[in-house]
Amino acid sequence: MTTATGDRRSHLDDLVAAGRLDDLARHLRVNLRSSAAGEAVRQALRGLSREQMVELIRVLAAGAPTGGRRMSWSDQELVRELARRLPEDVSATTAAELLAFAVRNPHAMPPAALATLVRRAHPDGNPPDEVRELVQDRSGESPHLRQLLADLVGPAVRGGDPWADRILADLPGLEPVWTKLVGHASTATSARPSADWRRGAEALLSTMDAARVRAVLGDWVATGTRTPHRQPDPLNADTLRGLLWTLELVGPAPEQVRMLAALVEAMLRRLPGIGPASPKLANAAVGVLGRLDGEDALGQLARLANRVSYRGTLNEIDKALAVRAEALGLSRDEIEELAVPDYGLTDVGRHTVRFAAGRAELEIQASAVTVTWFTDAGRQVKSPPAAVRRDQPGELAELKAMVKELSAMLSAQSARLDGLFLARREWSAPVWRERYLDHPLVGTLARRLIWVVDGVPCGYVDGVLRTVSDAEHVVGAAARVELWHPIGRPVPEVVAWREWLERHRVVQPFKQAHREVYLLTPAEEQTGTYSNRFAGHVLRQHQFHALAAARGWRDKLRLSVDDTYPPPVRELPRWGLRAEYWVEGVGDEYGVDTTESGAYLRLATDQVRFYPIDADSNWTHAWTGGYSASGAAWDNPEPVPALRLDQIPALVFSEIMRDVDLFVGVASIGNDPTWSDGGPQGRFRDYWTSYSFGELSETARTRQQILTRLLPRLSVGARATIDGRFLVVRGDLRTYKIHLGSGNILMSPNDRYLCVVPAWGAAAGGGTERQFLPFEGDGLLAVILSKAMLLADDTAITDPSITRQFEAG
Repeated sequence: MTTATGDRRSHLDDLVAAGRLDDLARHLRVNLRSSAAGEAVRQALRGLSREQMVELIRVLAAGAPTGGRRMSWSDQELVRELARRLPEDVSATTAAELLAFAVRNPHAMPPAALATLVRRAHPDGNPPDEVRELVQDRSGESPHLRQLLADLVGPAVRGGDPWADRILADLPGLEPVWTKLVGHASTATSARPSADWRRGAEALLSTMDAARVRAVLGDWVATGTRTPHRQPDPLNADTLRGLLWTLELVGPAPEQVRMLAALVEAMLRRLPGIGPASPKLANAAVGVLGRLDGEDALGQLARLANRVSYRGTLNEIDKALAVRAEALGLSRDEIEELAVPDYGLTDVGRHTVRFAAGRAELEIQASAVTVTWFTDAGRQVKSPPAAVRRDQPGELAELKAMVKELSAMLSAQSARLDGLFLARREWSAPVWRERYLDHPLVGTLARRLIWVVDGVPCGYVDGVLRTVSDAEHVVGAAARVELWHPIGRPVPEVVAWREWLERHRVVQPFKQAHREVYLLTPAEEQTGTYSNRFAGHVLRQHQFHALAAARGWRDKLRLSVDDTYPPPVRELPRWGLRAEYWVEGVGDEYGVDTTESGAYLRLATDQVRFYPIDADSNWTHAWTGGYSASGAAWDNPEPVPALRLDQIPALVFSEIMRDVDLFVGVASIGNDPTWSDGGPQGRFRDYWTSYSFGELSETARTRQQILTRLLPRLSVGARATIDGRFLVVRGDLRTYKIHLGSGNILMSPNDRYLCVVPAWGAAAGGGTERQFLPFEGDGLLAVILSKAMLLADDTAITDPSITRQFEAG
């Protein structure tokens, strides 16, 4: 201790010993600001008796400004330092005096001290409004205040979020212990429940009926699955997290397990300019699912693994599945296969639900779930019988929820199966039959795919496996099975399987026989280590970001800030490889080229490269662009050396390029029919024109091939033909050319542009005649067909946004 510090400490001790607290307060105000004196001050404070400490706080409080002015920051620091040592048995009178000071200076008291003062000053649990408001305002700072808010002030929630509003509405009609339970739930400030938190919750639950708790909590949590319109209040979010943990302790019912998964998806829905509504709550629900035993929770985790794109929550799902896989001694792939529930389906894709006054027959047709109703007399009706609606509303609601869940699970399993091409999976015949071909739900997808059984490609039709020549193929118990992919297969075989699908009217859940194959081009052989095949495009960043995540790519939204970014990457651990797609933000005009939060609206695309999975990443600066090993061109301008493209397995190269083709085909501004003016200041007019009516991608060529075979069977076929890149439609007023890549339209005379914005639902086939297509998932094909049928009968068009364009010609 220096001489000056020692002298200061001695002087402070003398003031303490003499009880000269007014002088001590003035001295502390001067010296606490000096970091050199800080330790001397703290040592002196330790010498105060409890009575002196309280008195010193009173002295400081009495000298605090009034009339709307607050204490200085340094004086508040001094009060906080003293208040941390405040005795819990402070008198009610002194507590009330200090609490009045705290109301005038809301942040002068530490949370624990504030809780002590409220309890001592108002043991009846009825503090005045200004104290309620103070505790309410600061309740987000500490579990102490949240518990206090529940015990003495009221429920630890604020109105505005659906579950908070429901809790506030229900609590007055519930026993007092429910308020304590909600208060304890609001103290869930950590990522996972601690042992102390669990003990506190279990103590409260021991006095309550578990079934009733399960029902009430289920109703409260269910409100969180509504589509969010804002970010949750932080206090309400912690309260809901605590309610999830409480529901875990009482054991959720099967329908509540599904509700937890629905909550994950609801909290990951993106809000404009913000992003996901509440990843914290989504992660909390995933944590509960991961800790629950049983197939229901495991099945929901597996479904979410194929639907969630937000990286943070996806990591939590992966961790939960990995823990479960390790516990069961299985691989992650096997866990996902075993986790698919059968939903009570008694046969592949079929289920009958019986009611007192009839029955409902569920059937999975293609990837849609249909429900057919019958009366108790066996007569088919269009909707649930009146007696079912009147007498069994709960069972009817449960059926509707199951249909919705089935549809979501079908979509998730289709995505999982689509990802098996790169998974290098092979099964023994018995395991494959159980988990795929004969599984009540997955079987509806697997029976529409082509499999290779001991080297023989087979499809399922008429209850048996058949070869492309329709010969039945008997599968022995020792056979090995893998998924068929067209790459490396002879062209006649691929064509034969396409014809087989049409012959048997098999609609594949995604493109398999018609899957695009991407081989190295001469230009790529020349460049050697990178592909420019999908360079030079302008993409909508947020749409690209969502698509990339859905296809298993890791991407970071680019902001117009002084920061560096890695490229979008897809890691392929089974191949030891990583793919990169280089993109950069476009534009420098804030608010025109960015969102209000600064995120670029558009991206420019560049190279596709491949690396060993553990290779260093490349980086680019948000403003200057150009990828390098460090992200700073002036530091290290060279990118990380990439692998030669001819070293990449053909299947890997093809699937990665197919992903990138999808990104461009869906997210390009060239697909937007309203961008014919070229966007802001017309900067993208040349690109829009070249893309909208330019050369076809592999995906568009597949569309061309399908339409060539399809047109003769369509009613519009008499007025339509394929001419290179276009579907040409002859109307009575004009002739129209619909581009097979973008869906945009040119019309006679002089190939003038015609803007037709498809109505909602066209991408799903709405507004078009029902027609067999050998695969699902090409929304643009449905849009093109809907436009063709509209324009073939152009004299019947009444939409003024279209007819005005006719008149202009």
